[in-house]
Order: sequence, then structure tokens, then C-alpha cells
Amino acid sequence: MLGSELCRVLGEGNEIVGMDMASPRSTAYSPMFFYEASITELEEVKRVFARATPDVVIHAAAWTDVDGCELDPGKAYLMNTTGTEIVADAAASYGTPLLFLSTDFVFDGAKKRPYTEDDRPEPLSVYGDTKWKAEEAIKKRLRRYAILRTSWLYGRNGKNFVDTILTKARTERMLKVVNDQVGSPTDARDLASAMAAFIKSPGIKGRDIFHVCNSGKCSWHEFASAALKYAGMAGDVQVRTITSEELGRPARRPAYSVMDNSKFRKASGFKMRKWEEALEDYVKNWRVW
Repeated sequence: MLGSELCRVLGEGNEIVGMDMASPRSTAYSPMFFYEASITELEEVKRVFARATPDVVIHAAAWTDVDGCELDPGKAYLMNTTGTEIVADAAASYGTPLLFLSTDFVFDGAKKRPYTEDDRPEPLSVYGDTKWKAEEAIKKRLRRYAILRTSWLYGRNGKNFVDTILTKARTERMLKVVNDQVGSPTDARDLASAMAAFIKSPGIKGRDIFHVCNSGKCSWHEFASAALKYAGMAGDVQVRTITSEELGRPARRPAYSVMDNSKFRKASGFKMRKWEEALEDYVKNWRVW
């Protein structure tokens, strides 16, 4: 979901090298060069570094199934923490700066105003803990890195909340969506553009953490309702509010994970759109129906 958008925004004027466990399907935004490798295998990762000799590495690989991570913590720590340690070790060996994608789920949601980069992580879930430990691993291993935390990501080429809601609305007249979790939905296109702008200016020069998400806040219920409105389906489907307890998911989510973008905007000069504007654009112009 994010990788294809990064190839799109970085493809012009740059040599893009992709790496994944399996070759991607060919698209207009496929990377110029591609290596099949797993981030959990140190020798495989080192071989890719040796062949590609990258100037910058964007580490966006992760197991993002929050409930799946809760049910299989061994796999979660292997993919999200150990995998990051291996990528960071390889980057350190070659002196390559690393841009790492993290999450709002490193916070416990107890705060009542937007989280800043100075707030201490207190993850509630296995997924959040694996990403926080990955952040700590990067801090210990690298002299040049940027950790970008984002939230509630959606977009083309990947399973996401918006597509799930609109697909269900075709066959179901009543949907149940939680209203006691508040965050900032983020369009993968906007996030990729922000990351590209950051790489260009100021670039990864030191050791830092930034929050990057579309601006504003909403609950999952408000998010779903807005998606239906922009799709012209609001009058056909009832969206009922339920609590997280009623939903009964294996992993706990933060009740409030809104993040302050001002540090990133000041550093990069890039301003993220409001979540409503980005969502309307996605639903009306970009979503594959």
C-alpha cells in the first residue's frame, strides 16, 4: 500500500530498488530493480545492501495485523523487531541513513491532547510493543536515522478500513463501528509525498523522530460515516456505534492516538492535508471500485 506510492513519488529522478519476500505484481510504479529477500535473514539483507549500495533506505516492512500480532507474539517480534534490528545492522555496516516507519500504537491513549515526539511510548498491544522496541533498536545502532510515526493508514494496493467499509456497505444495510477510539486517518499517497519531501529536504542528517499523519481527528465511527458520505452511500446504510469492549478484539487499542505534526512540518516544509479532504479525494478519485 505504501511501497507502491513511494515508488510513484520517488521514481522520477531516483533509482528505486525494491525488496520483499516475493516479487510484486507489475504496475506502473514498480521499482526499477527488485530483490527477493526477507528482513529476518541477515545474510540476505546484507547481500541486497552489497548489490544495491543504497544512498537511503526506507524501512516500511512490518506485520501490521494488530490482532494477529497479539495472537502470535513470536512471529510479531520476529518480523517487526528482529527484522528491524537486522535492517539497522546492515545499514550501520554500510553507513546508510535509515528512514523507519512506526506507529501511533506505541502510545497508550491516556493523553487528552495530541501526542508529541517527546511523549514516552507506553504501548498497550504486542504490535505496539514490537514497533517501539524496533524504534529503540534503531536508536542504538545508527548514527543517522529518522523515525516517522503515522496512523490509521489507508490507500490503494492493500487491505484497509475504507475499502472494507465501502465493500461491506454494498451488501449490508447496518454496520457496527467503534466510537471510543480517536485518531488521524492517513492517506498513503499523502504519507509517501511527505516522506519524499523529507528525504529531499532536510534529509536524514541526524537522529530524530517525527509524527506524520493527515491533520485533524475523528473516531472510527466518524471515519466510516465520512467514507460512506463521500461515496454517496450514506442514505443506504446505517452505521451503529459500539464500544471497543463490545467489539471484543484480542488486542487493546489506544483510546486517543492523535499526533502533533508541527515538528515534521517545520523540518520539511510539507503540510499534510486535513483527513476529510484526503478521504474525499481517495473515495471519489482513487479508490478502485
